Amino acid sequence: MKLAATRVEVRLGRKPVLRGIDAEVGAGELLGLIGANGAGKSTAMRVLAGLLRPEQGEVRLDGTPVDRLGPARLALLRSYLPQEPVAHWSLTAADVVRLGRLPHPDRRNDAAAVERAMRRTGTLAFASRRVDTLSAGERMRVLLARALAVEAPILLADEPTAGLDPLQQLRIMQLLHELAREGGTVLAVLHDLTLAARFCTRLLLLHEGLVLADGPPGDVLSDGNLARAYGVTVRRAGELIVPWAPLT
Repeated sequence: MKLAATRVEVRLGRKPVLRGIDAEVGAGELLGLIGANGAGKSTAMRVLAGLLRPEQGEVRLDGTPVDRLGPARLALLRSYLPQEPVAHWSLTAADVVRLGRLPHPDRRNDAAAVERAMRRTGTLAFASRRVDTLSAGERMRVLLARALAVEAPILLADEPTAGLDPLQQLRIMQLLHELAREGGTVLAVLHDLTLAARFCTRLLLLHEGLVLADGPPGDVLSDGNLARAYGVTVRRAGELIVPWAPLT
């Protein structure tokens, strides 16, 4: 499925957060949404997820405006992992993942879907543990499993590697890449430029609410773009990109 935003504008109070951006991601793509803090990434993600209505412009899913789909239909077509997700419930990890099945009226496939999602995220080992006893990284993986359990064709993940150790970061990015290769439509907000370069099929770089660059990682992650967007110089070794020094 194709998710596309056209000329989207969002203001928070008097401050423009998104200024006429165009963005799209289709089946088979892992699109990395990158940019400095405050660039508008999370706001763009919420607009694309249908959780925030833009003041101007629109978001379409396979050509249909998202706001015409209705909450029930949208919940089946896209799953969303928010930035810094929290879990305050005294539920087991498996029960939390099972919440991802709520949009489905037919519950006969719930158990199999939950097991698939937990197996793919490496969370089966603590399926019976209460989620409020897990580490931050373990909780993140459980909440990602909840998003996968929806089995929607579109996955939007806002900083899915936050709080994870390097091994789990790699596993999560490999999983997102696999989902795209299997035909899914995947959009992820990322801060690690090396992970973005290695795993994403395309990158969209935001700067001050505008699209600074959109294209293959090798083109988007140029020295000039990174200097303008992040205010840093970088050192490189193959796909490894290390922010090295501030420009000023």
